[in-house]
Amino acid sequence: MNFILFYQNIYVFSIVFIGQFFYNIGMTKTADLFIRAEHAELIKKLNEWDIAYHQNDAPIVDDATYDAAKKRALAIEQEYPELARNGASTHVGAAPSSKFKTYPHSVPMLSISDVFDEGEVADWFNKLSNQDLFIELKVDGVSYAARYENGVLVRGLTRGSGVSGEDITENLKTIPDIPQKLSGEFPSVIEVRGEVYMLRDDFIALNAAAETSGDKVFANPRNAAAGSLRQLNPKITASRRLSAFGYTYGVVSEKMWKTQSEYFDRLESWGFKTTRAWARHAHTMDEIQAMYNDIILTRADIPFDIDGLVIKVNDVATQERMGARANSPRWEVAYKFPAARAVTTLRGITIQVGRTGVLTPVAELEPINIGGVVVSRATLHNADEIARLNVRVGDKVTVQRAGDVIPQIVDVAEPNADAVDFVFPNKCPVCGGDVVRSEGEVAYRCVNTLGCPAQRIGELEHFVSRPGFDIDGIGTRQIELFISRGWIENPADIFTLIEKHGDEIRRLDGFGDKSVENLRQSIENARTQELHRFLTAIGIPDVGKTTAKLLANNFGNLESVRNATIAELTSVNGIGDIMAREIVSFFANARNIAVLDELLKYVTVKTANKTVIKTAVSGKKIVLTGTLANYGRDEAREILERMGAKVSGSVSAKTDIVLAGAEAGSKLTKAQELGITIWDESDFERVIQEAGADNGGR
Repeated sequence: MNFILFYQNIYVFSIVFIGQFFYNIGMTKTADLFIRAEHAELIKKLNEWDIAYHQNDAPIVDDATYDAAKKRALAIEQEYPELARNGASTHVGAAPSSKFKTYPHSVPMLSISDVFDEGEVADWFNKLSNQDLFIELKVDGVSYAARYENGVLVRGLTRGSGVSGEDITENLKTIPDIPQKLSGEFPSVIEVRGEVYMLRDDFIALNAAAETSGDKVFANPRNAAAGSLRQLNPKITASRRLSAFGYTYGVVSEKMWKTQSEYFDRLESWGFKTTRAWARHAHTMDEIQAMYNDIILTRADIPFDIDGLVIKVNDVATQERMGARANSPRWEVAYKFPAARAVTTLRGITIQVGRTGVLTPVAELEPINIGGVVVSRATLHNADEIARLNVRVGDKVTVQRAGDVIPQIVDVAEPNADAVDFVFPNKCPVCGGDVVRSEGEVAYRCVNTLGCPAQRIGELEHFVSRPGFDIDGIGTRQIELFISRGWIENPADIFTLIEKHGDEIRRLDGFGDKSVENLRQSIENARTQELHRFLTAIGIPDVGKTTAKLLANNFGNLESVRNATIAELTSVNGIGDIMAREIVSFFANARNIAVLDELLKYVTVKTANKTVIKTAVSGKKIVLTGTLANYGRDEAREILERMGAKVSGSVSAKTDIVLAGAEAGSKLTKAQELGITIWDESDFERVIQEAGADNGGR
């Protein structure tokens, strides 16, 4: 999805750039053509994304990407009003699914205009004059409309296209927060509108149960709520523990309120829940921003997901005078939160023990939705990072998530005066072995290498992983289970697992004839391995797939690597003294030799091609940044390594070349500051052509 989106963004960017160029040199007609083409492309993508989000309950882009595209489309429609007729200005939701009966909305269900910073809020606010504003939470859920006649629920609809919606009446009746009969005094006809959502704890419980049973796991509570509400079988909806708020209305026979806050009173008297507990009145920008800042800090304490605030003119008569645009009211805006960051509470710090014995601190967080994913854990890297951040359990912390990067704590947003400093353990939390920190090292390690179960589990996880032997059907849960039953202790045991314990495995929960047969076939496929994969898998300290390829390319076979001296190893570009000593030490260890000899009874290791192509990049230290149009990151790295380059992850004064693709960031900036040679993709392809290093694997 990210790869496809990259091409989409490049295409749209090209249109914008070319259009602006022609406009700047006075060729406005040509510029118009490109801007109109850009708008058409944006609307096409927005429609695709709306269908994925509203109809399929499976978003394919994050909120930030969607919001940016919509904002640009709206900006174009302001310059070219004729494009608004079928544009973002008139578009709401997506057409109802054919799976459901559909009905027209008595009053269109409009969307709310989004604003993203204090300046945009001020632009809207300054058009008002001394208005009482009512600020509510923007709940991240699924909109519904419930029509009541004489106090009885007669029909429930989704938002759908905003003009018509899907009939979900029976599903709404299963949600306790939506009364089937109104209490107190009520209009003879009233359509209550609101949001169906899922409490964060209920979402976590739903996914935990789904993992156990092998059912679908949802990305976030909004997806879970949408998928649950739009079920053809109401019994499934009833089993999902959905919640709901009321917040506005559609058709109404008589208004029994004069303000939005009074309408909340009515909703509560009829039996609905509202977000009253978090709502505030405001009359100035300072008051609006104060609430925004407060909610950012307390967002994780709210038991359901929100993605911003909704700011409304409180007086209903004024709302009616202000009216609406084609798809959104003029009297309200949604003040959205940043997509990639959120503030939450640090509930604890736990220690994970890796396969090499390194102790890694992990932040246990109050779960929070960041960029469409519920985050409950983040890395703290090491003891030095904890000290640098000065973070303590109980603090409010800013957590950042960017793309597929592991969430990390950026800073302390609000210290807790009662919090205490975290003390790194001197005993392994898994086996109780001694923990040491060698001079000059950042990491703490458990020294009980042979006796620590965590290291054995991590070792085997690494062995079967995709860069290693790539054995499907064996993951963390299976490894823990097989170790606990004494069926595997070292990698060689995997290759006799089915022969010795196949019948017992079939009888375990989650297994059966098909899964055991698939596992058997995967193990059989792993009996022949490329040398670099074998070296990656066996767990030599500091030897990942890049170094393993260097070793394979330079030594050709396993025996040569096992017998290599420090001098021979350091003669390989990219292998230094410390790494060379680790490799020699690994193959000198009696336990490691015994494990390898046993493993080689079942596995054949191929001989590698020792030829390293000599090119213009041989011996050069190269850093990749950004996205290449024709090569994946791993593919580009492999080609460079075959040409003799050392590919690094960070830019320094020792870097020779930075290969920069689209959307290159801080690495490119640093390279420019240091005066390092910068290549684009055409430079890369020129060197490939000269060397003949591209084996056609694209």
